[in-house]
Amino acid sequence: MRAEHAYTGDAEVDDLLFSWGRVIANARGWERGFALSIQRARRRPDWRPSHKQLAVMERLVAATRQDRGVIGHDDDLPDDVTLIEED
Repeated sequence: MRAEHAYTGDAEVDDLLFSWGRVIANARGWERGFALSIQRARRRPDWRPSHKQLAVMERLVAATRQDRGVIGHDDDLPDDVTLIEED
């Protein structure tokens, strides 16, 4: 997929699409089918998700982020690793 077709220009939708590969990788059953259909649809230059699609996309991305946690927090690191913070 070419970069100009990868995102919609809508910040909310683009944020969801940024995480979409991970959603596809983690999804099973109906959710995987939905995620793959969104992946195909987003290739169309004029595509925008419907309100229903957007709601499902938000739920799937939130669940994926919750499973992985927010990247960069200390509690995501092994016990023997600490972040070096600059002043």
